[in-house]
Amino acid sequence: MKQYRTLLFDVDDTILDFKAAEALALRLLFEDQNIPLTDEMKRQYKTINQSLWRAFEEGKITRDEVVNTRFSALFKEYGYEADGALLEQKYRRFLEKGHQLMDGAFDLISNLQLQFDLYIVTNGVSKTQYKRLRDSGLFPFFKDIFVSEDTGCQKPMKEYFDYVFARIPQFSAEHTLIIGDSLTADVKGGQLAGLDTCWFNPDLKQNELEIMPTYEIRELEELYRILNIEHSVSC
Repeated sequence: MKQYRTLLFDVDDTILDFKAAEALALRLLFEDQNIPLTDEMKRQYKTINQSLWRAFEEGKITRDEVVNTRFSALFKEYGYEADGALLEQKYRRFLEKGHQLMDGAFDLISNLQLQFDLYIVTNGVSKTQYKRLRDSGLFPFFKDIFVSEDTGCQKPMKEYFDYVFARIPQFSAEHTLIIGDSLTADVKGGQLAGLDTCWFNPDLKQNELEIMPTYEIRELEELYRILNIEHSVSC
């Protein structure tokens, strides 16, 4: 069994439940605008948002272009004129309220930090990610947090990982594992950087890409087996 010393964790839908946070933020935003939020609107937002973030991962657009245009594009679909940047500011305040944990995340992280060096690697907005991690109680368990907004580049870009590696003391790629829910950001990024990768896939999505992780897990607790450590329950 390979011995790892350093674990890099994605945040959204890996250790924090972004879907729950997003659902709350969207509901509050539409209530603020006095516009009924339908299931069809939710689906359309998801399509627009995922498309923009994918373009960001590919280096085609900036983070500001993602967050400041997604709501204006959505509202335009339904005949509403909207200031995308202003809506983003309101949405961001609502999103910061969402710090729900993924099942087993607190127990896992609080245990792993006793034996491994843990770091956060996340694409997103720095202020939002820091607040959500603090409010969740996970913040103290990580030695450092690397948010794409602060690094000037993003997963899966090799430059992002070069930035991270340069700031981890005595870093060794051979003894590092990245864990995340995104094949295109976490797994592909880890592979480009020469790391072993673990795809967290709780919904059992089909892998239709030519991106093969080192490991695939459905539950976070499966990491104990991969890391070859005993599972102790936090009190």
